[in-house]
Amino acid sequence: MKGIHGVNDSNSANSREARLTPLTLPEREVPVRRMRKQDAGFTLIELMIVMAIIGVLAVVAIPRFQTSLKLAREAVLKEDLHVLRASIDSYTMDKQKAPQSLDDLIQDGYLKAIPEDPMTHSKDTWVTETSDSMHSLDQTDPGIDDIHSGSQDLGIDGQPYSSW
Repeated sequence: MKGIHGVNDSNSANSREARLTPLTLPEREVPVRRMRKQDAGFTLIELMIVMAIIGVLAVVAIPRFQTSLKLAREAVLKEDLHVLRASIDSYTMDKQKAPQSLDDLIQDGYLKAIPEDPMTHSKDTWVTETSDSMHSLDQTDPGIDDIHSGSQDLGIDGQPYSSW
């Protein structure tokens, strides 16, 4: 005799197992570890701790970075002033007259180009000092005898860059 599902009722225990046993589907790959809801991301506390650490590092690092930038620009300014002053002195000794402008140094090959003032970021802000005094016995014409930065800012040592 056949039951409701077309299974033979002669062996009721077997038919019951057949009805309760799920059909075997093609096997799927089961992930080794299932992600739980707690593992899905970071907690607010963890994010706040990371942000606090980044903030502390920024508070410490930014002033040091700015100071090192200022020291680097000061080193460039010192070197530029040294080169410009040496070029002025060489020109004066070679030509027996002081240069009348910084362009004279370029035209006669003492400089390739006028350097940019690292404090003002311009080539036009150099302040030249001219005097009527002669620095050597052979000098015939007065002209530029010193050069300074055009910046009025103070250096790390407390002196204005224009006095260097």
